[in-house]
Amino acid sequence: MCRLDGARDAEIALVVPSFLQLTDAGTFSVGEFGAAGWTATGFARRVGDAVPFSLGPETCPAEELTALLIMWVIGEVVAREGEQPRHVAVSHPAGWGPYRRGQLYAALRSVGVHDVTLVPEPLAAAENHAVRARVVPDSSLAVFSLGSHAFSASVVRRSGNRTFELVNHVEGVDHHTGADFDDQLGLLVRGRLGKDGFVSAAECEAAKRAFGPAVVVAGVEITRDEFVDEIRPSVDHLVSTFVRAVGAVQPDAVLLVGGACRMQVIGDSLSATVDCRVLAEAAPEHSVAKGAAVAARLVVVGPEAEPEPFDTSVLVHTREASLRFPVGEISRADDEEFTAPPPRPPVDVPPLDLPPRRVKRMADALNPVGRRSRAEKSDKYDDDEDGR
Repeated sequence: MCRLDGARDAEIALVVPSFLQLTDAGTFSVGEFGAAGWTATGFARRVGDAVPFSLGPETCPAEELTALLIMWVIGEVVAREGEQPRHVAVSHPAGWGPYRRGQLYAALRSVGVHDVTLVPEPLAAAENHAVRARVVPDSSLAVFSLGSHAFSASVVRRSGNRTFELVNHVEGVDHHTGADFDDQLGLLVRGRLGKDGFVSAAECEAAKRAFGPAVVVAGVEITRDEFVDEIRPSVDHLVSTFVRAVGAVQPDAVLLVGGACRMQVIGDSLSATVDCRVLAEAAPEHSVAKGAAVAARLVVVGPEAEPEPFDTSVLVHTREASLRFPVGEISRADDEEFTAPPPRPPVDVPPLDLPPRRVKRMADALNPVGRRSRAEKSDKYDDDEDGR
């Protein structure tokens, strides 16, 4: 969220994994992975998909689950802050067309969320960067986005009126992402353990986040060089797709977005390929969420006189320990003022209303049980790679 009373930086106040579980009592719990067949995840990127999710006896479209999760998050923030947000911005993949955006708008209206601006993810990342470093008019930024389950490459340009526009975008299809790198680490470990060896995906994910010169998984030591050699073809494929997406554009910087970009080999490979700076925040998995909050603030306050930005981006191809896993506390610059570019107006989408009776029943059933304290949530979930 972004505050309107002077502090213009975006802060992460709530981080939960996007799990929705339908309980036996007919209510929903958020952030808990329950029994198979009763829990949904990964639904945000399937908005507009004709195949619904099955949760127990219910079938739920992806946009309906996404709207319920957004409604729950808004409720949590209202309970914490004591007031309703003046505006809400929701990020989405840049490849979404009018149909998917319209489906999400309609689902949000059905659960009572009306003041919403939808922001493409690379534009949100650019907005977040613009409040930390000067982005001159007519300059371009490239966005390399790699999370647990998605990869994309984009180019955005800042126009003379300080708004960002999307120049080019490529969604990865057959590319490895963060979860695939966990699997590749698991293959290395199982190769040492033999055919009877077992290592869980959770162990591999935790080990990948803790990588230093070496890491121990299930009693097996894997060096960073061994892991890099294993994933090198996948990384090269990602970088080559990114280069094709950039094309003839010469960007002023490459922004790294998504938790998987904390792997040092990503920044090193890009730095060896592009002729510009490669930049990331201390927590790149939060860049899009923070940029969406900046965009929501701009809808309310509008453009202001542009002060000197504060540059908190870092060269990701350095050996700074803060750029590697595990995810630590979110570092923010609290003492300096900045102004982001003006907002893009919300898109006026014709109503595509969902069946009101069933949506109302499901919204009423959304009961966030098992609520944790803020500290507990932060400790457990701040390392979500996709950060949504």
